[in-house]
Amino acid sequence: MGRAFLPVHSSWNGVLDPLASQIEKIFESISEVEIAPSLDRIFAACEMDVNRVKCVIIGQDPYPTRGNAHGLAFSVSPEVRPLPASLKNIFTELASDLGIQQPVSGDLSPWKDQGVLLLNRVLTTKVGESNAHANMGWQEITTQIAQAAASQGAIGVLWGKSAQELSHLFTHKIESVHPSPLSAYRGFFGSKPFSRVNLELERRGVSPIDWSL
Repeated sequence: MGRAFLPVHSSWNGVLDPLASQIEKIFESISEVEIAPSLDRIFAACEMDVNRVKCVIIGQDPYPTRGNAHGLAFSVSPEVRPLPASLKNIFTELASDLGIQQPVSGDLSPWKDQGVLLLNRVLTTKVGESNAHANMGWQEITTQIAQAAASQGAIGVLWGKSAQELSHLFTHKIESVHPSPLSAYRGFFGSKPFSRVNLELERRGVSPIDWSL
């Protein structure tokens, strides 16, 4: 269905097709402004087969800096330097949790390739402005995406209030404050989300995620 669905795996059609008119309405509303991520990357999180989703990491909205966002929550294009502060904090916790070296690249695509759905609550923003599209109606659409993954047994990794609005969808969830500099020291650091996801996957007899990048 139209340009919006170019990167979407066919397994999501049953989720997104009923929402097509709402998505088109949002596209019409944002068509006159420069958006992040680019149009062809808005649904990049759904390039993966929904049946392969092991866990869902839910973000808030895309990075507003031009060239940073590429459709995966918390991730940036490989060439982006310096890394956004929230992503640096995620990597600090990753290294602390698993004892691995902090990644240099902020591209989280290898996580997606292993079954991690990196989903923002709001899928677009205006370049240069955070939360510019918070009232466009994206939340209803991303709730349906998260619901589809949760119904397959995916683990919810919910950082911050926006993500925790979807807590009720997940049977197994790992929750903490958001990794932003404003809150990371109030419970994100030390929360060990990566090892906890893998412990639950192993308990189920499912192969763990290699979180190294």
